[in-house]
Amino acid sequence: MRDQILEALSRVIDPELRKPVTELDMVRGIEIDGGDVTVTIALTVAGCPLRNSFQDQVAREVGGVPGVASVRLEFDVMTPDERAALTTKLRGGRPEEDRRIQLDPATRVLAVASGKGGVGKSSLTVNLAAALSSLGRRVGVLDADVYGHSIPHMLGIRQKPVLVDRLMIPPVKHDLKLMSIGFFLDDNQPIMWRGPMLHKALEQFLEDVHWGELDVLVVDMPPGTGDVSISLGQLLPRAEAVVVTTPQLLAQEVAVRAAEMALKTGMQLLGVIENMTSEVFGAGGGQRLATQLGVPLLGNVPLDARVRESADAGEPLVLADPDSEPARAVLEIARAVDEARSGGFTRTLPLVS
Repeated sequence: MRDQILEALSRVIDPELRKPVTELDMVRGIEIDGGDVTVTIALTVAGCPLRNSFQDQVAREVGGVPGVASVRLEFDVMTPDERAALTTKLRGGRPEEDRRIQLDPATRVLAVASGKGGVGKSSLTVNLAAALSSLGRRVGVLDADVYGHSIPHMLGIRQKPVLVDRLMIPPVKHDLKLMSIGFFLDDNQPIMWRGPMLHKALEQFLEDVHWGELDVLVVDMPPGTGDVSISLGQLLPRAEAVVVTTPQLLAQEVAVRAAEMALKTGMQLLGVIENMTSEVFGAGGGQRLATQLGVPLLGNVPLDARVRESADAGEPLVLADPDSEPARAVLEIARAVDEARSGGFTRTLPLVS
């Protein structure tokens, strides 16, 4: 029965690390007394906010083993040496001193950019990430909009990342892994940083975060052409950029700058998304911008109050109301983006004039 229980525990997945507890050496003990089974799991940190997930999974998987009458789950906490060993395993056997980006080279990096704020870039980022996930992709979201970090609220994530021996484990919601500077601030505290600190923060989010196995990392870029845009281009120069604009002419003119910035930092310009298409803002600006840049128009997302309402509720509209017109539009954009996959990134740094 012990072998059967171990096999059942191999199907118990850590909700944050997304790996079996047996593979992560989290099974501290198994006690069998007739049909009564007690399993002890060692958590990475005390007070793990997702321990209920372990409770449900162990009850289901171990409880289904023939001969098991009852299942009891107990928790322990990893020792510092165990956490250090786990970190080394998560880093692929590399020591902590070996600083490198934690993304697999095959991971696709999709930067969602805009020339100015107020075009719905962040809400579009969240819905695009959720749509890609619904297509079967393993998706992470990096909230690089340092001064306007709103993604945690839009995804309804309240818990902070778990720190395992200096390696940050991003929280997960709606099957999306998220890292944001907002996790490290108290309340609505403003950020007053200059360029070097912004670069270091982005560097840490790529080097000290265990993203695990991702197909796509969607990056919510800050509006404009500032330091973060340059840093991302240097750290991930083969990222693909999607430019978001609203239909009016002024937004189109400003969005050109974001597109040119992406090209100068070595990114591939994937296409344009026109957001907030409506009688209020008009239509056609996205197509004009795409034609000017020589890239495809990936789609038009209509202005709809439900996009804002779902963002306030912490659930992307493509999940809350997938049959709504904006959700269907974003899903079509996600399909177009998915079909346009060009491959992962390279560490070759571009020259920035």
